[in-house]
Amino acid sequence: MFALVSTLLLGSIGFYLYQSLQREIAWRDDQALLGRLDRMQALISDSDSIEQLRGRPKLYENMLGNRDNLLWIVDDTGKVLIEINPVRMTLPKLSAAPQARLGDDHSTESVRLAWKDVTEGDRGLTLIAGKLLSERDQMLGAYRLKLWLAMSVGALLAFALGWWVSQRGLYPVRLLAKRAAGIDVQHLHLRLDEFNELTELKLLCSALNQMLARLEDGFAQLSRFSEDLAHEMRTPLGNLMGHTQQALRRSRSIEDYQNLLVSNQEEYERLARMIDSMLFLARTEQPNTCVKLERVGLHDLIEQLCEYFEGVAQERDVQLINQTQDHLLGDPGLIRRALANLLANALRYAIAGSAVTISSRVSQGTLEITVHNHGEPIAAEHLPRVFERFYRCDPSRNQPDDSGGLGLAIVRSIMQLHGGSVSVDSTEAGTRFHLVFPLESAGT
Repeated sequence: MFALVSTLLLGSIGFYLYQSLQREIAWRDDQALLGRLDRMQALISDSDSIEQLRGRPKLYENMLGNRDNLLWIVDDTGKVLIEINPVRMTLPKLSAAPQARLGDDHSTESVRLAWKDVTEGDRGLTLIAGKLLSERDQMLGAYRLKLWLAMSVGALLAFALGWWVSQRGLYPVRLLAKRAAGIDVQHLHLRLDEFNELTELKLLCSALNQMLARLEDGFAQLSRFSEDLAHEMRTPLGNLMGHTQQALRRSRSIEDYQNLLVSNQEEYERLARMIDSMLFLARTEQPNTCVKLERVGLHDLIEQLCEYFEGVAQERDVQLINQTQDHLLGDPGLIRRALANLLANALRYAIAGSAVTISSRVSQGTLEITVHNHGEPIAAEHLPRVFERFYRCDPSRNQPDDSGGLGLAIVRSIMQLHGGSVSVDSTEAGTRFHLVFPLESAGT
């Protein structure tokens, strides 16, 4: 592309120069022809008669200067009185011209003519000056040849220099590609900081480093997820295998077998909840996942959830307080599941005799739902990771009815589907989970 653009530019400049030279030469020739007509008219006026002028040919022959110039003086009867015609060109037939006129004649030779009708005594004369165009064409032809040669050499140099410049200029890009190709899953910690000194690659290196950081973080999360998944699956499976092996060592009563089945049923339900949560997360992360938006009254929705958790709340001596009053545009089922997970989490860690408060407010184009419970605060180092899969601040607090460490991860996925966000803050005054929906999803 560099060579092509250079060639087009050189060609345009060459064409402009050639046209300019051609116009300049033609204009100078026309001015010379018109000047000869004026000088011949002056000579005729200064001479006593045209016959006297014919007897002194040096006066006008010296004026022409070379064999490319022509001159005729013709009377009104068509008789040639004076003729300078070294190429023996036929007298051209010209129209009347009270004022000087210019034109071309290509009947026998390419010639540029200027003619003018004047009066000498009692008769009319036609002054004709001409210049053969062969010399001009030869000069312009030589100039064209030089232009073509210069353009050809320029095009070759443009291709050669363009290739050299591209090879030299793109060398850092090839080196960057080589370094980037050497980064694999075992070396995601490597960065391309050595290219930040190059202005052309600074933005690209910054973008690639950010991408590598995201990949490293995602791969680390995936590795932790695989490890946590194996751990979570191993615990109930280990319990099932241990209880079964213990029961098979000797004959048991029907009551013992029934107790074993009840215990196994709890582990099966735990596995089922875990698998259901994992399938839900997998579906919500599909790029074509969409939600069915409906207008939902928050107060009625929270009231239903409070009734559902009333038994758990009474068992733990915790009061549920519904302070919501706004409306939300979203998927009712998904929103119910997200709020249910937050309420279950709040009830699980709330201290006895306290209250779990659910409130809402609209501000700055967003609808925010807050679930607040009083309990032991979450340490600051745990807050950034509480929404990760299988992450628990204290694994020893694992309870049979928990979500397997996936409840808050499901909440985050549901909020992402609605274009919102979820956050948490925890102090001695309690722990607050905030669901923030964008303006287009909220209504009052």
